[in-house]
Amino acid sequence: QDDGLTLLDTISSNIDEQTEIVNKLSLKQLIDNLDNEEKQIILLRYFKGKTQTEVAKILKTSQVQISRIEKKVLERMKVKLLV
Repeated sequence: QDDGLTLLDTISSNIDEQTEIVNKLSLKQLIDNLDNEEKQIILLRYFKGKTQTEVAKILKTSQVQISRIEKKVLERMKVKLLV
């Protein structure tokens, strides 16, 4: 009986799932290591879908400051992920 699922499909699927889990855990760890302001910015921007202007209003700062912090944090996270 052929259900159309090959061993390669199964292995690839498992690898994809494992990779996704590892990526999510790595991302969670990186976010957990941010200071409170950085964490708020990343969570609001990427998990709540807020714009930099909206985040600036929430945190009572400027959009430019949010942009600077976000850029710095993302670069730091990227470097840590690539290590």
